[in-house]
Amino acid sequence: MNDDRIWEFERELWLGGGDVYREKVADDCVMALPAQPFLFDGGAATAAVEDTPRWEEVDFAETRVSRPEEGLIVIGYRVKASRGEETYRALCTSTIRRLAHEDWVVVQHQQTPFGVEVKTPED
Repeated sequence: MNDDRIWEFERELWLGGGDVYREKVADDCVMALPAQPFLFDGGAATAAVEDTPRWEEVDFAETRVSRPEEGLIVIGYRVKASRGEETYRALCTSTIRRLAHEDWVVVQHQQTPFGVEVKTPED
């Protein structure tokens, strides 16, 4: 997957809903997000995105792409996402794995929000 396609793939996840997640996020994906329950698998992330208003715009900055081995891509970036008057900024990483030719899924995603206080879960 070339770099332009990687960023289009990631953009679709930010702007898309449950259908996009079902297609592009592995069931055994691990996501660390700044909302309870904080750690999600692919099914829980899909359910959460279906219950959340979609972002209308998304911009990536300081993008990084690493290909540690054939069929595995690791990306890092700063994101600015907005909908209406709401703006969200975070530092993110994603790991994308190839299942077959032109068939890729997210197996890891993490967000560290800027300027947002994340509540500490009870132990």
